[in-house]
Amino acid sequence: MLNFIIRRLVITIFLAVMLVAIIFFLLRTIVPGDPVLLLAGERATPEMIESIRRHQGLDKPLPQQFYIFLTHALEGDLGRSIMTRQAVLDMVKGAYPVTIRLTALSFLFTMVVGIFTGMVTAYWHDTWLDNIMRVVTVAGASIPTFWMGLMFILIFAVWLGVLPVQGSMTVRGLIMPAITLGIGTAAFLARLVRGAMLEVLNSDYIRTARAKGLVETGVVLKHALRNALIPIITVAGFEIGGLLGGAVITENIFGLSGMGAMTITAIFNRDYPVIQGTVLFVSLTYLLVNIIVDVMYAYVDPRIRYT
Repeated sequence: MLNFIIRRLVITIFLAVMLVAIIFFLLRTIVPGDPVLLLAGERATPEMIESIRRHQGLDKPLPQQFYIFLTHALEGDLGRSIMTRQAVLDMVKGAYPVTIRLTALSFLFTMVVGIFTGMVTAYWHDTWLDNIMRVVTVAGASIPTFWMGLMFILIFAVWLGVLPVQGSMTVRGLIMPAITLGIGTAAFLARLVRGAMLEVLNSDYIRTARAKGLVETGVVLKHALRNALIPIITVAGFEIGGLLGGAVITENIFGLSGMGAMTITAIFNRDYPVIQGTVLFVSLTYLLVNIIVDVMYAYVDPRIRYT
């Protein structure tokens, strides 16, 4: 198991460096706009623009810029924002907990609702309950996140007044953002769990367990659900990335000062250091989550650790 984890860590470090390198070079070669011109203003002279470019280190060749960024990042220095001159690491420290708390609460909602709904519809498949829940899950997976968030604000904040309009770091303030972010994933997971559970519930060993007189709850939870976990864990791991990416829209809808809102502002301002810092932290989070998912694979099915 230790060798299995070490291999995954090495792959994760390599992927993180490659991802940051891709973002670094794409920002400077493909994305239109020049942050120096935004920073200098319309009345800046060519001499002022060149001075700012040298001061920001943007006059050096791209490979040298990337080497400088990478060596500083390894020392814990992600540079300073071009627009605010604030240390990027300090900005990330302020925004990162907001995004992580929102994503964690949304993921909890996704897993509880998705797995429970999938199990219920699989156990009572082809009944009126199954038909209703299938319609609900299709609708939940199809409705755009921004529309869902605005409807939640209108209903629960404006009309009923039971939840705050603007999100906050409290559990009450994160209820609407978390549900908005996770409802599409929960609907997709429910459909996946239903399919996996149906396949397992029709297996011979489940019939044998029932024939032996085992309690039905134990048959469903201990035998059926555990054997259906592999595809569920797979999707759950990948959907973490979807939730982190979806936080960009959700944070802007509910006014949360997280990584998503900070990234959007940095993109509009062509603030390279901030974009690189947010991408680095979000990608590392996603890659570390996938290591945890790989370990869970190996725990659920020991054959995986030898692949």
